Amino acid sequence: MSAVLFGSGQLDAAALWALFLHFMLLSVLAVGGAITTTPEMSRWLVGERGWLSDAQFTTSVALAQAAPGPNVLFVAVIGWNLAGLLGVAVTMVGSLLPSTVLALLASRWGTQHRQRRVVRAFKAGMAPLTIGFLLATGWVLADPLRGYAATPVLVAIAAAFMLWTRASPLWPILLGAVVGAAGWME
Repeated sequence: MSAVLFGSGQLDAAALWALFLHFMLLSVLAVGGAITTTPEMSRWLVGERGWLSDAQFTTSVALAQAAPGPNVLFVAVIGWNLAGLLGVAVTMVGSLLPSTVLALLASRWGTQHRQRRVVRAFKAGMAPLTIGFLLATGWVLADPLRGYAATPVLVAIAAAFMLWTRASPLWPILLGAVVGAAGWME
């Protein structure tokens, strides 16, 4: 039972506390959703701490994104890989608590002051920032595939598809799955 609750046990109490604080910080920076913080998560968890390999990190994100449900599920999968159910609790509470409180307070204030110039400017300024974060996320997730000639082509097709159509983003994901399953990335 303790193996289920505490996972591999590779993280002690101090490491879990550091993980919680880091995910709280990322929560405040997650403009555009938790997925926009994956480059920093990767840098910290894989590069700085060495708690996950690059393949484990990328697989965690890909698995959670392929599953139905909210975008933030990848945080739970990362937590699970680090410390079982306790890791899930630490990463999810760390990710959700600050952003939820901030969003609640900001939305109440923004609703009351929606006609102010500063509120309109803030909303307009967040769009390019969010796009930049999403591009950085795509860059990190494509890193293991950078040596394959088809990667830039697939990225360009997916980007064009998302920019110029209103169709479901599942279609470019399906295209990537077909390319991978057919072995065209080898």
